[in-house]
Amino acid sequence: MLDRTSTKFSHVKEGDTPYVSGGLRDFFLYRDLGIADATHGKVIAHLVKANMAPEQGTGWHRHEADFQIVIMVKGWARFMYEDKETLVEAGDVVHQRPGIRHYLFDYSPDMEYLEIVSPADFKSVDVEPVCAVPAPTPWK
Repeated sequence: MLDRTSTKFSHVKEGDTPYVSGGLRDFFLYRDLGIADATHGKVIAHLVKANMAPEQGTGWHRHEADFQIVIMVKGWARFMYEDKETLVEAGDVVHQRPGIRHYLFDYSPDMEYLEIVSPADFKSVDVEPVCAVPAPTPWK
C-alpha cells in the first residue's frame, strides 16, 4: 500500500513559477512545477523550453536516475538514443530507460517538453560518443 503521508499536496498554476536559466543546459529555460518539494526529492517535474538555437547540443551523456520520461508539449526535438536517431514531436512520450546514452542535438525554436525524473537530484554523466551526430537545423 502506498504511504500517502510522505508527500504533500501541490498545485502550481501557470504564472506561479517563472521560466529561469541556470538549469542543466544553458540553452534551455526551466520552469519548476513544485513536485520535487512536494515529494521531498523523490521526483522532479519541470517544463523545459528552447532559449537559444542549437549549436553543440547536449553532448553524449547518460543520467543516473531510476525513471525518466519526456513528454513533448510543443515543437520537436531530435535525439540520438544510442545509435538511433529519434524525432520526438508534440504529443510524443519517451521513456528514457536508466543509463541510456543519448544526445539531444536539434530542436525547434518553439520546443517545450515536460520532463519527469526520479530522483529529483539525478545526475548527468558525460559518456564517450556512440556514433556520429547529424548537424542541427539552423534557425531563421
